[in-house]
Amino acid sequence: MATLSDIALAAAINILSAFIFFVAFAILRLQPFNDRVYFPKWYLKGLRTDPVHGGTLMRKFVNLDWKSYVRFLNWMPAAIRMPELELIDHAGLDSVVYLRIYLIGLKIFVPIAFLAWAVLVPVNWTSDGLANSKLKNLTSSDIDRISISNVQSGSQRFWAHIVIAYAFTFLTCFVLLKEYEKVAAMRLHFLASEKRRADQFTVLVRNIPPDPDESVGELVEHFFLVNHPDTYLTHQVVYNANTLAKLVKKKKKLQNWLVYYQNKLERTSQRPEIKTGFLGLCGAKVDAIDHHNAEIDRLSKEIALERDKVTNDPKSTMPAAFVSFKSRWGAAVCAQTQQTRNPTSWLTDWAPEPRDVYWSNLAIPYVSLTIRRLIMAVAFFFLTFFFMIPIAFVQTLASLDGIRKSAPWLEPIISVPFIKSFIQGFLPGIALKLFLIFLPTILMIMAKFEGFGSISSLERRAAARYYIFNFVNIFLGNLLTGTAFQQLDTFLHQSANEYPITIGTAIPLKASFFISYIMVDGWAGIAAEVLMLKPLIIYHLKNFFLVKTEKDREEAMDAGSIGFNTGEPRIQLYFLLGLVYAPVTPTVLPFIIVFFGLAYVVFRHQIINVYNQEYESGAAFWPDVHVRIVIALIISQIVLMGLLTTKKAAQSTPFLIALPILTIWFHRYCKGRFESAFVKYPLQEAMMKDTLERATEPNLNLKAYLQNAYVHRVFKASLDEDDDEDGDSQKWETESVPVPTKRQSRRGTPVPSKISVSGASSPSLPERQSRRSTPVPSKISVSGASSPSLPDSSFRSPPEP
Repeated sequence: MATLSDIALAAAINILSAFIFFVAFAILRLQPFNDRVYFPKWYLKGLRTDPVHGGTLMRKFVNLDWKSYVRFLNWMPAAIRMPELELIDHAGLDSVVYLRIYLIGLKIFVPIAFLAWAVLVPVNWTSDGLANSKLKNLTSSDIDRISISNVQSGSQRFWAHIVIAYAFTFLTCFVLLKEYEKVAAMRLHFLASEKRRADQFTVLVRNIPPDPDESVGELVEHFFLVNHPDTYLTHQVVYNANTLAKLVKKKKKLQNWLVYYQNKLERTSQRPEIKTGFLGLCGAKVDAIDHHNAEIDRLSKEIALERDKVTNDPKSTMPAAFVSFKSRWGAAVCAQTQQTRNPTSWLTDWAPEPRDVYWSNLAIPYVSLTIRRLIMAVAFFFLTFFFMIPIAFVQTLASLDGIRKSAPWLEPIISVPFIKSFIQGFLPGIALKLFLIFLPTILMIMAKFEGFGSISSLERRAAARYYIFNFVNIFLGNLLTGTAFQQLDTFLHQSANEYPITIGTAIPLKASFFISYIMVDGWAGIAAEVLMLKPLIIYHLKNFFLVKTEKDREEAMDAGSIGFNTGEPRIQLYFLLGLVYAPVTPTVLPFIIVFFGLAYVVFRHQIINVYNQEYESGAAFWPDVHVRIVIALIISQIVLMGLLTTKKAAQSTPFLIALPILTIWFHRYCKGRFESAFVKYPLQEAMMKDTLERATEPNLNLKAYLQNAYVHRVFKASLDEDDDEDGDSQKWETESVPVPTKRQSRRGTPVPSKISVSGASSPSLPERQSRRSTPVPSKISVSGASSPSLPDSSFRSPPEP
C-alpha cells in the first residue's frame, strides 16, 4: 500500500517529467523549422508566414535570440488572454464549449476541496478507527488516516460526511444548471449569428421507399414538390461511391510516392528502382517513376469507368438524399416533422454540414443499421469484460507482490526505498495508460461499423462507449479484485442491496492507485500533449521526403482536432473520481484540481494555435456531458451510502436516499428546460434569420449556392484530376429540371396534382389554388400523364450530384 512518501515521490517524478516536456516544447516551438508544427492553424488561415532570419545559415534553422528562451512559459498567459467571443470566431463553438468542461471541473472541485479539507480532513484525522481496529493483519497508510476509513464504526462523526455530501450535491447541481443555461444561450446565439451554411437549408432524407416506375431522384423530387411545394428547392441523391473512393485514395497514395521518387531523382540524379512484389520485398526490379506513372494512368481509367458505373447504374443509387429548401424555416419544418403515415419511411433529420458527412456510411441500407448496432452492442459487452483480464494481469505485474512472484531475483533491487516508491506510486498508472493506447481506435472502428452518417455522431458514439469502458474497467476494475468474470459472477450471485457495500468497501483502499493514475495520465499526459512529438516527427519526415510544392507543405501540416471521442471520456473519469472520493478520501482532490487547471491552459493554447476542427456541430454534444456528470454524482452518493453501511452507520443512511432522488429530478428539469435547444431549431429563429437575409441580400442565388454542396467528395476529386473535366463537370453542375413522372400508380400522391417547374403553384390542392391569382401552366403531371409540350428526352432528368 502506497504511503504519502510514495505519493510525494511519484508527484515529484511527474512534476519533473511535465517540466521537461514544457521546457522541450518551449525550445522546439521557437525554432524556425518547427513553426508550422506548433502554429499550423494560423498558416491554414493565411495569417502567418514562415519566419525569416537573416545572417548565417544556422539562423534559418535555429533561433539564436537567447532572450526568447528566458520567457519559455509566456505561452501560458498568452493562451488565457484571448476573450471567449473572439475565441468562438477563431475556433468555433465546439472548441470553446469543450474548454468550458475543464472550467466546470475547476468551478466544482475548488470549493469542494476547500470544504472537504476544512471539515472532513480534521474529522477523519482526529479519529482513531484504524488504531483501535480489531481486524488482524490490517495495514494502513497516512492517506487512510485522513480518509473516512479512520472514523470508528457507528460514530456520530459520520453526520459531518452526510452534511458535506448534501453541500457537494447542491454545489455541483448549481454549477451544472448555470453552465447548461449558459451553453444553451451560447448555442442559440451562435446559430443566430452564424454565416450562411449549406446545412442550415438542407435535410437528410433516408429510407425512401422503392418505386418500380421512378428513380430515387425523380421520386424525391415529386414527393417534395407535392408535400413541400412552397419551400422545396433542390436535392442531391446519395450514391454508393465507396469503391470509387477507395480507387481515388489509392491513386492519391501513388501520386505521393511518385512525388517522393521524383524528389529523390532530383537529389541523387539516379533513377530510383523498386521491386513489384509483396511490400516491395520481392519481384522484378523496375523503374520507380515509370512504374508509378503507369499505375496512375491505369487507376485513372478505372476511376473514370467506376464513376460512370456509379452515376448510371440504378443499383448504385441509395434510398437517401440531401434535400435543400428555399429557407431555413422550410428546412426546420421538414427536419422536425413526420412526413408520411408510415413512421419508418421518408425519415428526415438535419443534414450534417458538408465537412461533417461521413460518406462511406451513407451507402449502408437503413434496414441493416439496427442489426449492425445489435452486433456492436454484443461485441462491446465482450470487449469490455475480456479487456479486464489483461488489465488485471498487467496491474498485478506492476505491483510489488507481482514482481516478487514473477521475478524473485529482483527482490534486492525493489527493496531499495526509491525504487519501491517508484513502483508503488508511478508504475501501475503508466502500465494501465500504455495498455489502453489502442482502445480509442477500436471503439471508433466499431462506431463506423454501426453506420452513423457524420463524423460528429461517430465521435459521440465512441465517446459514450469509452466512458462506459472507463467506468467498468478503470474504475470498477481497479476497485474490485479478481478477474472480470469472477467479478461478474460475484455480482450476479449477491443481492442488489450489497452492490454499494461491495464497492464502498473497496473505495478507500484504491485511493493511492487513482492518485498515481491521475498524475501519469493527467499531469504528464497533458504536458506531453503540448509537446506534440508524434506530429513533429511526421511533419519533418513528410517535409524531407514528399514536400515539393506549397500545397504539399500545407498537407504535411496535420493540425489535427480536439478528439472528442477520447478527450471527453477522460475528463468524465476525473469527474467520477473527484465526486466519489471527495467525501471519502479528500487527498485525491488537489491532484484533480491540478489536472483541470493544467489541461484548461494547454488545450486553450492548442485550440488557438494548433487544432483545426473538422466540423462544427454548435456544441451538440453538451447534453451528453451534462448527463455523465450527473451519473458520476449519483454514483458517488450510492457509494457513500454503501460505505456508511459497512461502517455500521445504517441509521444515518436513509438521510442520503433523498440525494439520488433530488439529483435525478434535477436532471429531468434541465433536460426539459434546455435540451430542446440542442436537438431542435426554433421556427421563430429560422424565420428571423431568413427575413434578415432576404432584406440584406435580395439578389441571392440560393440554388446555385446549394446545388453542389453535398456532392460526394470523390466526384469532385476525380473531376479535378481527369482530362474530361469540362464535360463531366457540366454534367454534374447542370441545374436539375423537374420531369414528368413515370409512375403508373398514385402511390405516395394523395390526389392528382399538376406541379409547375418552379414549384410555385399546385393546382391540385384546392386551398392553394384559391390563393393563386395567376396559375402557371403545368408541365408536370404527378399522376402519370405526359405533357405533349416536352419531348421524350425530357422524361429523364440529368444525374443528381
